[in-house]
Amino acid sequence: MADATDIQILPSDDNTNGWSRVLPPRTPKAALQGDVRADWVVLGAGWAGMSAARRLAENRPEDSIILVDAGQAGENASGRNSGFAIDLPHNVGSSMEELEGSHRFMALARAAVDYLETSVTKHDIACDWSKRGKYHASHSARGKGEVLEPFAKELEALGEPFRWLDAHELASEIGTPYYHAAVYTPGCILMNPAALCRGLADNLPDNVTLYENTPVTRLEQSNGITLTTPQGSIYAPRMILTTNAFAGQFGFFENHLIPIAAHASLTRPLTPDERAAMGGQDDWGLTPANAIAGVTMRFTQDHRILIRQGFQYKPGFRVSDGERAAARVQHTACFHERFPMLPDVTFDHTWTGIVCLSRNAAPGFGKVAPNIWTSVCQNAVGVTKGTIGGLLAADMACERDNELIGYMESLGEPDVLPHKALLKLGVPARIAWDVWSNRHEK
Repeated sequence: MADATDIQILPSDDNTNGWSRVLPPRTPKAALQGDVRADWVVLGAGWAGMSAARRLAENRPEDSIILVDAGQAGENASGRNSGFAIDLPHNVGSSMEELEGSHRFMALARAAVDYLETSVTKHDIACDWSKRGKYHASHSARGKGEVLEPFAKELEALGEPFRWLDAHELASEIGTPYYHAAVYTPGCILMNPAALCRGLADNLPDNVTLYENTPVTRLEQSNGITLTTPQGSIYAPRMILTTNAFAGQFGFFENHLIPIAAHASLTRPLTPDERAAMGGQDDWGLTPANAIAGVTMRFTQDHRILIRQGFQYKPGFRVSDGERAAARVQHTACFHERFPMLPDVTFDHTWTGIVCLSRNAAPGFGKVAPNIWTSVCQNAVGVTKGTIGGLLAADMACERDNELIGYMESLGEPDVLPHKALLKLGVPARIAWDVWSNRHEK
């Protein structure tokens, strides 16, 4: 008898993603029609899925590979993040074990950056790929002492380059006097994530077939994998699952993954006069000392400002128009606190992406069934962790020797979560507590 799972919640694109709406229109790949077979199927065309499909194609050039996604490239969570390919842990500890863990994290992240950069260069993907680095900033002296100073000490221990900026120095570089201090590190890459996802999807190897707008409604495991879709089916002997927080819908990591809605807004382009009034440099990114209470910011190459702030527990994977409107109000207040010299600048776009977290910040990676491998749950570092996770899942599935597989496995497995009724109360309470207790960084 087949082991079958019917999918209860499907992804839904609300057509609000500002990163893609500032781009030219794109024609998606055709949705699946009819029944097809392949040697491999990769489910989910985000960072992990696209790197898994590409790596399978490299490892097995004679094999056929199907990559399938419920929506369109660049419109899923991968195309909705803040556009940072982060190469360093934000904050690390001081023990030798923790430092060694940081070395493994950096090896994984930098392998992901190299892999992405190779594709960007080879295919001339226009995604504003920028080796700009980033600022890790605190609004308060307390945040500097509790977060930035320990971070700087660990960077010294790791032998990593960085520089300190005080409030005046930082304001001269990013145009806002709001912050007390920052640590600048040079290895982070900035990009338009939707543009990069589109470019990767449109330049897959010849033995990879991508089906977009093709939600999977049923998974059957019997002498291989059969995925049922609205207009057809896919059969393959082996599957790599990269659906992030939706993995639980397919029967994997159930009650281990926490879907969190993260809200962001993007302004209209600044006028030349507004750009002059703001000052500072072009094309920068800033992460806050506290990710929950603080604000992640970008100043893009086309002179727009991104504000990401606000998190909600969303086990149903849906955000209402009213919730997005409330987020825009909050983003507007954050914007004017940071850029009082730009009183007439408004937001063109506000959207939400679903971030997948685990209780212990571990990924859902590895072999989970005789013919199924997973790479899910990147814990809000999706560009790098997702890319390298998909690549390594493909290497593991192909039995290709790669020492980074051990590095990934060393990150552990997601801890089991409390009962859903407790999560419904506990996760929002924890978010509220983090915001209140770190209000000095808001």
